[in-house]
Amino acid sequence: MKLVGMAARDGGRHVTVGVVTDGTVTPLAEVTDFYDDVPYWLERARQADPGGVPLAEVELAPPVPPSARVLCVGLNYRAHAAEGGFEPPAHPTVFGRWTASLSVTGVAVPVPAGEPGLDWEGEVAAVVGARLADADESEAEAGVLGYAAFNDLTARTAQKLTSQWTLGKNADRSGPIGPIVTADETGSPADGWRVVTRVNGEVTQDGDTRDMIFTVPRLLSHISATLTLHPGDVLATGTPEGVGYVRTPPRLLTPGDVVEVEVGRLGVIRTPVTGPSGRSGA
Repeated sequence: MKLVGMAARDGGRHVTVGVVTDGTVTPLAEVTDFYDDVPYWLERARQADPGGVPLAEVELAPPVPPSARVLCVGLNYRAHAAEGGFEPPAHPTVFGRWTASLSVTGVAVPVPAGEPGLDWEGEVAAVVGARLADADESEAEAGVLGYAAFNDLTARTAQKLTSQWTLGKNADRSGPIGPIVTADETGSPADGWRVVTRVNGEVTQDGDTRDMIFTVPRLLSHISATLTLHPGDVLATGTPEGVGYVRTPPRLLTPGDVVEVEVGRLGVIRTPVTGPSGRSGA
């Protein structure tokens, strides 16, 4: 089952979760209502009659509630840690994004003034579908609603000013996320999913989720030992090797570039890059 966020037609902040069937979207529930009772709305989705609004006519929005925590994991692929000169971490490196930084496919991301460009980080995001507190790995895996393609676009200058990464990981619209494909259809990233990033059609990352240091169940279990996870929370699981800043010379996304992230079983998200003036309305 594929779930998307549908923006309000009147331009307001209201978002509806819809289910995609044969190129059309059937609205299910307001996004907060959906995550208040995920099992109920998934059952309603299974019973929904095909048909609805053509997907091409839908203005998409991130399919998560405003209250969602977006928890990201750094250095979670062995090859990516190595390309940056790091040893594999003994514990997950967890940092946060705000939902305000999220966007969807097709939405332009602006390069902040003072940044030479943005770096790409193609990833798999796991979306939580159940409350998790002190969850073991089995419970944590069962609590995953589904997975989405994600691009953790990064303002490296801001990121590297201090040891805290928050600023560089929250540039306007720098977290494009794709539709959620439910876990009953995708299986597990531990099975090995290809994660490919393309810049202007050129492959810059081509990784495999089996290279993850910490699996999704282990990450969710680890995090839930400290903070309670709620339906709608997002876990961005890290990026494979091939990012731009480690290249010689470094390569970053600049206005006019187009970056795509494609994950097997999850689809493609496409993000054009614009200049600082594109921040208007953010």
